[in-house]
Order: sequence, then structure tokens, then C-alpha cells
Amino acid sequence: MRKSRLATLAISLVTTVAATLAIAVGPAQAAPADHYVALGDSYSSGVGAGSYTAESGSCQRSTNAYPALYAAAVRPASYRSVACSGATTSSVVNTQLAALSSTTSLVSITVGGNDVGFANIMTTCVLYGTTECVAAVQAAEDKARAELPALLRTVYTGIRNRAPSARVVVVGYPVFYQLGTVCVGLSATSRAKINEGINLVDDITRSAAQAAGFTFADVRSQFVGHQLCSYGEKWLHALNFANLGISYHPTAAGQSGGYYPVFRSVAG
Repeated sequence: MRKSRLATLAISLVTTVAATLAIAVGPAQAAPADHYVALGDSYSSGVGAGSYTAESGSCQRSTNAYPALYAAAVRPASYRSVACSGATTSSVVNTQLAALSSTTSLVSITVGGNDVGFANIMTTCVLYGTTECVAAVQAAEDKARAELPALLRTVYTGIRNRAPSARVVVVGYPVFYQLGTVCVGLSATSRAKINEGINLVDDITRSAAQAAGFTFADVRSQFVGHQLCSYGEKWLHALNFANLGISYHPTAAGQSGGYYPVFRSVAG
């Protein structure tokens, strides 16, 4: 009889503790209520990270891109990426904003680089030398100062109009080169000028995002030590003649180690 009472007491105690833990912890892998939409260009779609989804076609949306990594880890109520390789601010407005609605509660976007000609600049720098490279970057900087703020403002206004209650995270670009190292390829002058141009685009983007009431996720410091010409693991593809499209884009490690932690820290 005594043993029976002890067994009953033990079972009751275990049941009570289990119930308490269940209340405290909640259901395993509970999905947050966010309805998340990812917008933007190749840095959002994940060009260079491999594992592209069949449905994305030439947009090359990767399951290794930071939006997909976030969705896999957080499990929002819904997730859709319409980010596309080659996207500009105009194409985002014309073809991507339709994915947003009044129920959208989280939006991410990386855009602006194609508006100032990132790809053409890098082609010029690789093929034509320092003088032409510096001139191409300078022309892009002039264009960025003159046009990019208004172009971004149009995108951000469109996002807010379609998703009025959403948290919006604007994600920047990594600086390509670590300076002051021994590095073959482009001259030190060209590398420094390219970095200067990227920093300008990021700074303009940050100002525009903040003016719109959005959060700017700055990935530049996260990539330090993993840039081209660095001594650590490279998180960016160098020029790849066999696959030019991935050149100067983040690798899968760049998306997971560079982009994802920064985005996750501000997106929640």
C-alpha cells in the first residue's frame, strides 16, 4: 500500500512538472505570426550561393540566400521571395511590390547596386585597367548622388503603401576588398575606388531607409576578414570567367555567415 501511494505521488509530480514546462516553453518549433516577403536583387535572391529553386528560373533564388535561411530557421506563418537577379529599383516597383499586401508583416530588400551599374563597373575594371576603372566608379558615384535617393524613396514609399504595418529591413552590400594586403589582379588604386563606391551606395541607402522609417541592416563589418584579398575564408566570389554571373556575389558561406546573422539580429 505504501509503495502504491509513493508511485501515485511520483506520477503526479512528474505530470505537474511536465505541464509546467509545457506552459513555460510552449509548443516545439512554434511558428511566429509573421507574413514575410523578400524583395530585391541578386544579393537577396542568392546568386552565387547555389541550390537555386526550379520555379525561380533566371531570377536564381537560392535556398542558401539570407531570406530563405531566415524562413527555415524562424518558420514564419508565410514566406515568399520574389527577389530576382538583375533587379533595379524600377523592376522592384513594377514586378515585385505586388507580392505585398496589408497582411504582410515583415519585408526585406537589397537593391540599388544595379541602378548604378555594379556589373558594368567590375567589367570595366577587370578589362581596361586602373584609369578606366577609377573613371567608371566615379561616374557611378556621381549617378548615385544625383539619382539614387529619389529612386530608393519611390521603392520605399511603394512598400509602405502596400504593406502599411510591416517591419521593413533594408539590407546593404558588403565591401568587396580588404585593402593593405598583397593581392593579385586589380591595382590597389582600383580596389580602393571600388570600395569607396560601395560605401557610398550603402551610406545613401542607409539614409534613405532611415528617412522612410525602415531599419538598415549593415553587413559591411560582418564581412571584414572574409573579403577578396583577405587572409580568411572568402565569402565573395572573385571574377569567374566560367560563370561570370556569380562574380563578386556572396558564396553560400557569405549568405549564412555574413548576411543571415545581421538580418536575423534586426528582423527578430
